[in-house]
Amino acid sequence: MKQYYVYILASKKNGTIYVGITGDLIKRIYEHKQNLIDGFTKKYNVHDLVYYEVHTEIEEAITREKQIKRWNRKWKLRLIEEKNPGWNDLYNEMAQ
Repeated sequence: MKQYYVYILASKKNGTIYVGITGDLIKRIYEHKQNLIDGFTKKYNVHDLVYYEVHTEIEEAITREKQIKRWNRKWKLRLIEEKNPGWNDLYNEMAQ
């Protein structure tokens, strides 16, 4: 079964954040970390995976990504801190 991921990257705790979606989380975060993707995350050095959630339907994942992007910053920070209060880079755990 295919999985889709809605994820949040951060530059540091309470720093700049980015919300994205992908079908291959490890590959996509690697691309962000290596600055292989021009754009926001490269420009602002936003590379730490601080939150992600898994969806089985692409439409569901797209809807959720759009929902989170519309949220105010306070709500996004709360979402991160509920699952990852230390703002740890979750990529390090996944990529092993």
